[in-house]
Amino acid sequence: MVTKDKAPVIVVVQLTGGNDYFNTIIPYNDNNYYDNRRSLQVPQENMLTLDQEFAMHPAMGPMADIYRTGDMAIIHGIGYADSVRSHFRAMDIWHTAEPDKVGTEGWLGRVIREIDPKGENPVTAVNIGQGLPRALVAPNVSVASVADVETYGLLTSVEEEKVREKMLTRFSNMYGAALGSGPVMDYLGQTGIDALNGAEILKVAPEKYESTIEYGNSQIAQNLRDVASVHKAGLGTRVFYTQQGSYDTHATQAPAFSKLWKELAAAIQDFWDDLKMSGDDENVVMFLFSEFGRRVRDNGSGTDHGAAGVSFVIGPAVKGGMYSRYPETRAEALEQGDLVPNQDFRGVYSTILENWLEVEAAPIVNGTFSSENFFVGAN
Repeated sequence: MVTKDKAPVIVVVQLTGGNDYFNTIIPYNDNNYYDNRRSLQVPQENMLTLDQEFAMHPAMGPMADIYRTGDMAIIHGIGYADSVRSHFRAMDIWHTAEPDKVGTEGWLGRVIREIDPKGENPVTAVNIGQGLPRALVAPNVSVASVADVETYGLLTSVEEEKVREKMLTRFSNMYGAALGSGPVMDYLGQTGIDALNGAEILKVAPEKYESTIEYGNSQIAQNLRDVASVHKAGLGTRVFYTQQGSYDTHATQAPAFSKLWKELAAAIQDFWDDLKMSGDDENVVMFLFSEFGRRVRDNGSGTDHGAAGVSFVIGPAVKGGMYSRYPETRAEALEQGDLVPNQDFRGVYSTILENWLEVEAAPIVNGTFSSENFFVGAN
């Protein structure tokens, strides 16, 4: 668990595009799986068996290994009532914890403001990737956002300015239509110009970084390597964010899905091995989510947008196991052909907030929501 000199850290990994829950955690004794996955079913002999009911997709080997060590919680049936199937709106709901209206603040933006109310540390939150995820956006909250920590440290001042302008333009284009130009421009005027200021501090991370772990060449592997380097540099970052995609596999899902999870699972294993070797793992928790699952029945080549999904919480402070329950797969139990969520995502957020980050959850998630506790030693 967390020691007094090591504040809790969260690493959020967004699986962009709608990860296929039904082929991620497979109910391998359920005939409904085989009946509905006519072209995409995984042969039982290839599955990675977790227990007497569930198995992981064969591309997820390192994830299965972590689960078996007891450092992974699998959260079944996560989502929210009356699921929407628009990528933008669904992701917006996850980012703002506002299913019933268009929110103006990201849930992690509120967390950052709570952790560092005076904005004393420009790198309290770090996004590794393009743009600025809405989950991190809140008034008077600055987030260091860089596509590549190592490369960024080599940019000239002119190049840095171009990167900054590109990021802010992308942010304005993404959110202007939903929020209106006023709030977006207000945000940019207040804190957007400062969103990359912390990158100056981050330049020391590659210089300090030492590891014998050889990460893969995939983008998610490089992103998690950057997360590890910043964390190990001891800069006081409490919230990391990165993403991988696209899981929007309407066609040719089998090879695309396997490639995504093979890269992600290997990158996650390398990340934890990296932190463990230097003793920097004990105060870190990783949270994986996607905006929705996919349809129970495949379309012959892929799967279409669905509802209930699966999330993963990983780390030495995690009480490993299965949480919530797998949704009913019977045809009459589905909604519009989709698995029905039975665990509100805001309850999982709340458990992470209260039992890990030690932040009051209700103001962050706009209400009281519950989930089973998946942390060691917490009530």
